[in-house]
Amino acid sequence: MARISLRDRMRYWFDNTMSRGTPALIGWLGLASGALILVVATLAVVLAPGDSEQNGRWPGVVWRSLLRTLDPGTMGDDEGTAPFLALMLLATVGGIFIVSALIGVLTTGLEGKIAELRKGRSRIVERDHTIVLGWSDQVFTVIAELVEANQSRRRSCVAILADRDKVDMEEAIRARVGDTGRTRVVCRRGDPLKVADLELVSPGTARSIMVVSPPLADADNHVIKVLLSLGARAWDDTRPHVVAAVHDSANLPAARLAGGEEAHVIDADDIAIQLIVQSHRQSGLSTVCTDLLNYRGHEFYMLPEPALTGSTYGEALSAYELGVPVGLRRAGGTVAVNPPGDTVIGPDDEVIVLAEDDLLIRLAQHPVPVEEAAITTAAHREREPERTLLAGWNDRAPKIIRLLDSFVEPGSELVVAARCDRDPSGDFADLDNIKVHFVHCDPTDRTRLEALDVGSFQKIIVLGDATRDPQHADARTLVTLLHLRDMEESLGDPFSIVSEINDDANREVAQVTKADDFVVSDKLISLMLTQLSENRHLQDVFTDLLDPEGSELYLKPASGYLRPGAAANFATVIEAARRRGETALGYRLRDHHHEPPSYGVVLNPDKAAPLTLSAEDHVIVLAED
Repeated sequence: MARISLRDRMRYWFDNTMSRGTPALIGWLGLASGALILVVATLAVVLAPGDSEQNGRWPGVVWRSLLRTLDPGTMGDDEGTAPFLALMLLATVGGIFIVSALIGVLTTGLEGKIAELRKGRSRIVERDHTIVLGWSDQVFTVIAELVEANQSRRRSCVAILADRDKVDMEEAIRARVGDTGRTRVVCRRGDPLKVADLELVSPGTARSIMVVSPPLADADNHVIKVLLSLGARAWDDTRPHVVAAVHDSANLPAARLAGGEEAHVIDADDIAIQLIVQSHRQSGLSTVCTDLLNYRGHEFYMLPEPALTGSTYGEALSAYELGVPVGLRRAGGTVAVNPPGDTVIGPDDEVIVLAEDDLLIRLAQHPVPVEEAAITTAAHREREPERTLLAGWNDRAPKIIRLLDSFVEPGSELVVAARCDRDPSGDFADLDNIKVHFVHCDPTDRTRLEALDVGSFQKIIVLGDATRDPQHADARTLVTLLHLRDMEESLGDPFSIVSEINDDANREVAQVTKADDFVVSDKLISLMLTQLSENRHLQDVFTDLLDPEGSELYLKPASGYLRPGAAANFATVIEAARRRGETALGYRLRDHHHEPPSYGVVLNPDKAAPLTLSAEDHVIVLAED
């Protein structure tokens, strides 16, 4: 075995030192500069003692050599013997090479550090922040909502971790969201599937973590993998709660298992289906849901109210000056939306209140007077079978049809007008209340739509074409809506239309069609995830509201609560609803139901302000039926 020489060892050590990057290079150049200065000063003392004496001896010569190394122009004032001037020239020439190299290394190192920072690979130092894992168009809705939710906070932060360029993410957020106010948005580039990259956004000190579905074919698999990555991390303290959504109901059990007890995973597909079906039953419901989920509107808050301990829920309905009670969260954690009026509020219970902001919720000193003369009793109306047209087809259609069957009266009929490879009506022969017929046609074809006798339908649902990209599918939906609205005006027999839109930006364009409801499922899911990231207990409230069992949101004719044209106030509406075992949240004005942004919906109005409703207006209530 060949013996390794000292020269080889020193060279190996030097190579390893130089490979450490900019700090090592700076150290060697600094060392070389120091060595040059010391050698020149020492030689000057030995070879030119007279000149050294005049320049402060050895310390003075060291100082002058340093100046000549840093600034070659300093040598222009030198005087002395030839050896002294030669040594000063040596210091100057050596300084030109060494200092120039040092400046170059510093510049390169600084540029490299800036480039590294632009890559977003440094670890953030934050506490009580919200983390968003992944990137899609949902991010813009989430950030806008979090900015609105955090307006009352002095300091808040949203950290985004996605496998995208940091600068591109920041520019996209500035373009789509704009000013974020007091909320700082920090972007980091990394793969949420890697535990090491998760540390870049400091998950251990976060308040909540949101997993965003990427725009991929297997988006649910990606979400499940991210949940597994979070589960694989070692958590020192209390783990922050995690919220996520899957789009295929079959993946929900796996996602919840991967997320564990701290994760709240919602079924986006199921929520969209329930919103479409319930909006089909009552015009304006999607607008109400958007307002309830949007931080720019009204939200649900849970707060203890010791002053109401021992009171009943019915008494609490008129106890607030600002805010409307909608239910109770019991001491054990269970949620009751619109409980019976005689339910007693316990000392550890929290009241669920609908309000514009939690800072605005306060109890009334004196209850607002109720106009008894304006209260009326709704006449019971027998429900009748109805005909519904389903225009278009996608993966949600079978579930929509089966859910419709649980709501309509026996003898109802559903006509499906879509382009399919086969007639799917045989798949629904087992339904109890609805009979399904299939007509093979293109919903954008005006002639084929007219052949369906659209005037015979009371309700129409328009679904997006899943075989097209979202923008193309929305364009086809808009064409279908325009045909239907024109046909309705010519027939003079209005029917309600509920439409599914992929991109919320297309909703503004779609207003010209005057459809009754637009269900933008991705935006609604983003809004719900944001609400859950701020308050994990709201999941039980939203689940109760969308579940056909128990109390749900209804828009009922105002004539069932107030006499049409009678002078009253909203406190009177609350009392009228209470006598029917319902909770009134607001109303919708028929004359404004096509006017953005509220579309006639008014939630949590001033209880004492004068209010007159017509027979065409509706009251928004929580009721069991």
